[in-house]
Amino acid sequence: MDSSVDLTLAEYQRRAQLTDRIPTRDESGVDPKLVLLLGLAGEIGTLLAGYKKYLRDGSAYELFPDNVEEELGDILWYVANAAAKLDLSLERIAESNIAKVTDRWPSQQDNTRPTRTAEEHFDSLCSPEEQLPREFEVEIRPVTHPDSPEPKIQVIWKGEVVGDPLGDNTYDDSGYRFHDVFHLANAAVLGWSPVARGTLFKCKRKSDTRIDSVEDGGRAIVVEEGIAAYVFEYGRQHNNLNNVDGLDYRVLRTFRILTSGLEVQARPLWEVEEAIFQGFAAWRQIKEAGGGLLRGNLTDRTLVYVKASNAA
Repeated sequence: MDSSVDLTLAEYQRRAQLTDRIPTRDESGVDPKLVLLLGLAGEIGTLLAGYKKYLRDGSAYELFPDNVEEELGDILWYVANAAAKLDLSLERIAESNIAKVTDRWPSQQDNTRPTRTAEEHFDSLCSPEEQLPREFEVEIRPVTHPDSPEPKIQVIWKGEVVGDPLGDNTYDDSGYRFHDVFHLANAAVLGWSPVARGTLFKCKRKSDTRIDSVEDGGRAIVVEEGIAAYVFEYGRQHNNLNNVDGLDYRVLRTFRILTSGLEVQARPLWEVEEAIFQGFAAWRQIKEAGGGLLRGNLTDRTLVYVKASNAA
């Protein structure tokens, strides 16, 4: 092989196919794709067995790095030929995977928290009154309702009550009455929240009837409320995300599926995860204190708990 020529994934897959002795059709009735997949599983098993020897024998197992290189090469061969028999391009698989992991995790090349530029806001071209506030302080305050069977809260924005008093609507004291925190986290971190835009901040984009209908309308609001309920229940099953380092990928995929066709699809999934974590961090503090003041910053993409409510 000419080592002076860069070996692309496409060229590797082509050359790997030339050495594939597994027939396209097997007279015995065995699916040739299954043979390749079993071979792939076998090579992975060999790699793991080698690592087990390395853990057991340490420096006595001197050939481990060479063995790893060989086994990874064999795994790559099986992957390339299994893809070929499934009419898939190894190069395309690699491209799709890079897009997926980049969507899921931020690049480690830049460890600084990215700020959002003015142009990156979804409503950057709107008039100020139709923009989500770039900075906000919202108070969540307990409110007395003598006839209510459960505790309730109200949300205060610029000194005025916004929205209706909220209860948990659950049999236990779940704290779901504070779930507007999740909408505020979406607004602060993602720059997206049909609920916060329409109910809390009153900044629907009515000057564009299509955007007002699709992005800020009833369906989008129901979608976000559904996401809040889903994420809340997931969090309840996982210690309210306290000391949890990462979300199950299916949670983020569910968010992506439910928001299909909406502007928030432009945000990477790692940013969605960040919004969920920041939301739960603030929610835990709000619930413990019975209310409190929250500060959001859309440029810095942050929502933080500031202090307990004056009425708590």
